[in-house]
Amino acid sequence: MSMFTKVGAEAVAAGTDNGGAKESPMTSFKSGSLFKVGVKSINNVAEYYGYSIFNKVNTFVPKTPAARNAKGYITGGHTVWDKASELLYAEANAAKEAGASEDAVKVITDEAYLYKGKKRYLRAFYDLTTGKDIVVDLSPKQEQTLKSVIEDNVDDLDVITFKLAKKGAGTAAVVSLNAIVKMDRDLTDEERANFAKIGDEPFDFADFETCLYVADEEEQTKNLVIAGFDIGRLGLSIGASSANNAPAPSDNGAPIDISDDDLPF
Repeated sequence: MSMFTKVGAEAVAAGTDNGGAKESPMTSFKSGSLFKVGVKSINNVAEYYGYSIFNKVNTFVPKTPAARNAKGYITGGHTVWDKASELLYAEANAAKEAGASEDAVKVITDEAYLYKGKKRYLRAFYDLTTGKDIVVDLSPKQEQTLKSVIEDNVDDLDVITFKLAKKGAGTAAVVSLNAIVKMDRDLTDEERANFAKIGDEPFDFADFETCLYVADEEEQTKNLVIAGFDIGRLGLSIGASSANNAPAPSDNGAPIDISDDDLPF
């Protein structure tokens, strides 16, 4: 099963919805980043679900991801992080039905959300400075922002270059993609020469596979411990498999629909 839920044109459509030997094109896209880029195709994008805890567990994708429907809801193959999240959502529902206060229930649902897989996007651009493809990681809202600009210029991608930038941090982070109006003035000779070669090689979708950190179930379980979750509640211990002794996820407690932009990761 692929780590990506959608790739290419399918991922573009979804965006409207709200380590091999080869060098990875993954590029740090922090606040203050600025790249002069070309766009080979609007379809050079992949959707995935990443798991992380800010300042505790770096983003990873499961070696065997859960199966999801078109809306992103899990239909089977829950990872240990999915099971932790759904256990807490079920606990929140039980607390609510037992008469717990809204604040008390929110404490539980907030924790449940931390372990939930978050939809993310990888989008590829052509870096005019290096003459190489680069890939940046985006929240759904950021992907929609960039995709809208590309859509507006989709018929002229062979003659338009852009400035790709990110400003601000956390919930205030803003990404932008602005056309370079005066290429003769704002691009160096080398950058113009690189842009002339943009159509020589299409982006290789296999490169997306090198951009994300993949964790097997054992590492995911260790990451739960690092995050502060009691894995004993899932019948787990370090080095043990969840296949036989973890409780089945409950259908109760559907995930809260919160954008990644609401959190600082």
